[in-house]
Amino acid sequence: MSAEEYYTPFQEAEAEFAEKRSRFIGHVWRTDDEEAARRRIEETRKRYHDARHNCWCYLIRKGNIVRYSDDGEPQGTAGQPMLNVFQRRGVTNACCVVTRYFGGVLLGAGGLARAYSRAAKDALDASGTALVSRRTLWEIPCPYALFEQVQREIRACGGQVESADYGERVTIRAAFPPGRADAFAERLRQLSAASVKMAFAGEAELPGERIP
Repeated sequence: MSAEEYYTPFQEAEAEFAEKRSRFIGHVWRTDDEEAARRRIEETRKRYHDARHNCWCYLIRKGNIVRYSDDGEPQGTAGQPMLNVFQRRGVTNACCVVTRYFGGVLLGAGGLARAYSRAAKDALDASGTALVSRRTLWEIPCPYALFEQVQREIRACGGQVESADYGERVTIRAAFPPGRADAFAERLRQLSAASVKMAFAGEAELPGERIP
């Protein structure tokens, strides 16, 4: 993995379990800046306004920002264990909130740390992760008759279909890791008898496929 590549949550996800009658709900999001992370935390607090605790953590790659909160739980029993889940897996640009509805039974410091860690892990497992890397973007106008085949070839060459616009032809927007677009261009030429040509549409840092 190069210095420019990093892992991030693949998608928004949620997971829930009960521990000694307390209900723990873990939430995870991909967030690219601190403002977005703070927004997610506030949204969750409002959604679960009747919960005893909404503990949180986030990691932002730009500026190397790391923040966490125990939100009223004993110090070191919630935010830090949640944060450790992401750090151990090398995941950044991530925000996690664990909501707890207290069930009347004290868990102790060790029990709390294990529960908050599990809630963060379960949510991240539900999300999956993705490797973010710099990719080249291409627009590929192709006939409907070739649409499925072209999509398969994009994936076979390590690319991803980002979107598709449907008009007289389908215009596919695809992203490729460095050096992989050339292989696809040759397959496209063979597949279409040189009737379909791809056009360069820039570069961007984008997540790849879901990693379980």
